[in-house]
Parts: sequence; C-alpha cells; structure tokens
Amino acid sequence: MTTIIQLPRNELPRQWYNLAADLARPVPPPLGADGNPVTPEQLAPVFPGNLIEQEMCTQRWVDIPQGVLELLSRWRPTPLHRAERLEKALKTPARIYFKNESVSPPGSHKPNTAVAQAWYNREAGIMRLTTETGAGQWGSALAYACSLLGMECRVYMVRISFDQKPMRKTMMQAWGAQCVASPSSETSCGRHVLAADPDTPGSLGIAISEAVEAAVSDPTGRTRYSLGSVLNHVMLHQSIIGQEAQKQLELAGESRVDRVIGCVGGGSNFAGLAFPFVRDKIHGADIDIIPVEPTSCPTLTRAPYAYDHGDASRLTPLLAMHSLGHGFIPPPIHAGGLRYHGMAPLVSEAAMEGLLRPRAYPQLRCYEAALLFARTEGLIVAPETSHAIAAVIDEARLASEEGRARVILFNLSGHGLMDLSGYERYFRGELTDYMLPEAEMNASLKVLEGLPRAPVPA
Repeated sequence: MTTIIQLPRNELPRQWYNLAADLARPVPPPLGADGNPVTPEQLAPVFPGNLIEQEMCTQRWVDIPQGVLELLSRWRPTPLHRAERLEKALKTPARIYFKNESVSPPGSHKPNTAVAQAWYNREAGIMRLTTETGAGQWGSALAYACSLLGMECRVYMVRISFDQKPMRKTMMQAWGAQCVASPSSETSCGRHVLAADPDTPGSLGIAISEAVEAAVSDPTGRTRYSLGSVLNHVMLHQSIIGQEAQKQLELAGESRVDRVIGCVGGGSNFAGLAFPFVRDKIHGADIDIIPVEPTSCPTLTRAPYAYDHGDASRLTPLLAMHSLGHGFIPPPIHAGGLRYHGMAPLVSEAAMEGLLRPRAYPQLRCYEAALLFARTEGLIVAPETSHAIAAVIDEARLASEEGRARVILFNLSGHGLMDLSGYERYFRGELTDYMLPEAEMNASLKVLEGLPRAPVPA
C-alpha cells in the first residue's frame, strides 16, 4: 500500500468552503465601540473591500479567483501521508493519516491565506501590508506572498519568539519584508507597553495592535493590515486543506474517518482541515473532531465565551469568541503560534454548538510525542503541530485498548526546522510544563467586565 496519496494538480479545489452557512445559528456579529454591529465602512481603513465582503459572507461556497489558484498551485495540492511506522510503534489497529502542509515554500499552512489576502489587496490598489506574527510562520508566509506580488510587507513579531527563533526573521528578510520585535518603539501602543514593562515577552494581542496602528496611520492610505488567523475570511481560505484531504482519503480506500485532530491557537490550521469534516458531522457523520491547545493558554478548554477585543490596545472590533482577556500575556512556551488570548469566532461557535471536543496538553508531553513521530516518520514538526500529535497518540492507544480500527486524520501544520532551539532546550531539560493558575486567569478576565455579553446557543 502506498504511504503517500497525491492529488493531481487539476484536482486543486476551485472553491472555498464557508462553515458559517451550515451552523445552527449565525455567528454573533463583530461590534464597534458603541455596541452596534460594525459596518463595512468602519472596517475599510483596515481591510480592502473585497476581503470585507468575504469576512461578512454567508454563502456556502466561494469561487477562488484564477489568479489565486495560480499562486496556490505552486505547492498545492499537498500530500496526504499514512503514518504506518508510527502505527507500528504504537501497536495500534488505528490507521493514522496526516495532511502535510509543511511542503509550502515557507514550510506551513499559512501561505494558503497569505497569497489570497495579498492578491485581493493588490487588486484593490494596496501595495503595502502590515501584520503580526507569533512563532514566525505567518510573518514568513505573508513575506513570501508579498514577494510574489511585488508588495511591501512589515511584520511585528512577538518579542519572545523574535528572540527564540531568529532565523524566522532571516526568512522574512530573504523575501524582502521588514521584521520588528514587538512591542516596539515604533507605535504608540508599543511605547505604552514598554513603559509599563520593559522586559515583557510580548503577545500576539500587542503585536496586532502595533500592526493595525501602523496600517491605519499611513497618511497615503495605501497600507492595509493582514491577519493570519481568527477572522472568517482566513478560515475560508484555509478550507482547501480539508477538501483535499477528503478526496485523498477516498483514493486511499477509506470510506469514513473517525477522528480529525489539529492544534489550535487562533484557529486557522485546525479550521482548514476540520471545517469540511464539521460539515459532514452536521449532516450526520459520526466523527470526533478535536482541537488541541496548550495548558498554558487554555482558550477553548477553560476560557469563557464572551465579546472581547482581538488586540491589547482595543483597536479591533469586539468579537464573540472564547477569550482569556485581551490583556493576557501567555507564558513564553515554544509553541508561539498557540499563544493567543482568543479563538476564531467560527471555531468558538462550532465548539459552543457541541461540534468539537477540545483538549489541552502540557509542552513536555507534546515534545515527547514529536520525538516519537520524528523517530518513526522521520519528520521534525513545529512545536504547534506536536500538540496534535500528542492527541493522535492518545487516540491511537485508545483504539488499541478498545480493539477498534479507527481512522485518525491530523494536520501537520508546519515543519520544525526553524524551531530546533526548542528541541535543544528540551534535550537539556530546560523546558517546564505550565498549567495556567485559576487566579491568574480570573485576573486576566477582569477586562471583560462591562463589555457586551456574547449570546450563547439555545
């Protein structure tokens, strides 16, 4: 049996899938400072009109423009692998598959939306994009996309990851982007944070504030902001991952899948793989869909569903999502892409409707899982992906205990070749686990007081 299932290039999906069309209720709308739903006009200084239209779209299928398809076809469709050596090591009857998103030029799933957002911005006459990045995967992806399209790119990278992963900055520079450690002295938001805590490790919420401020303060009006996760149009663009996986599982002779697993920070790689399968679940399929996050940043597993800002300086609208509070500063774990205080509204809504079964893992257990995967399948994964692998191993062992030949699918969202410093620290015994204390979480959640309440499903 082949262990790699490839799709021909002409099988690249021609439409994006929008989960909003199939949920039991509409996702509560973003709210402005006045408590009313935001209008397209209010978002115009931040995003181009074509992406605002996608953000508010409720159509089930959205056509992918030919220009975007041509960009995506540089590395897509991505392969589906059967992890037979991992199965053998675990002595499991489960059949384990993974979608390998590490084969893109920047090495992760992030370019799926980066090339789309850059293309739509250029179509709207925008020539400069600002953004934030945690571990550096998103910043690298947008730098790559802007390079393809002849655009300028400025990336505010969370300070702790900027220091831990210097080669990510080098990648961005190679594609012509500028990378700045956040918080920085370039923006009023950054200066305010540094004045209060000069040694802060930073956060995605702070970096978002800086990137948004830099975009809206451009007097020429030719700069916009680009976000790599959380928002609806990002989830939309990533849905090609799961659509391809569905076709590839059919080619592998699998008539069903029992577990779909992905790591989750803001929600993009998980949604990209899982949302097409969530649609199947809504229509009756018996699938257990598992988003996995760190115990140090337990957004889905412990945080309330609430209206909150997406950034530390409250420049963004209020979003209905699971949130630890927009001022939350996560511990400096190596899975920098999972260190975000909020969760995508679409992922949050799917969880509220009982379509997902989230869980959280400590980082030492995730590194242990990543090493087993590296020593069986040969691939060194990003610390973010290691969370998904930890859950896969648990589910494979459960299949052994129950004697059931389950089909398990997970998303390998990025390689770990730029994250070897984390592995090195693990080998030296310098990494520790961190369970967010209840008192610390409750203190962070105080910023939600006085904000509108997010309506919960009936």
